[in-house]
Amino acid sequence: MTNTMTGSVTRLLHTIPDALDQLGIGRSTLYELMASGEIQTVKIGSRTLISHDELVRYVDRLKGGTQAKAS
Repeated sequence: MTNTMTGSVTRLLHTIPDALDQLGIGRSTLYELMASGEIQTVKIGSRTLISHDELVRYVDRLKGGTQAKAS
């Protein structure tokens, strides 16, 4: 996925540290969101990854007034 304005490539899957940086939240909060099902993950081998679309969906839900269970 390429951002046409900057020419940069957006990753389709993010590692946990990448997702933390993207969302600006703490590790414990992210794990709580994952455990509650607020953020869905994918497993590839032993790696836990979060899709870029899932991060966008989560933020969109927050903008819509639906608060996450873990704050």
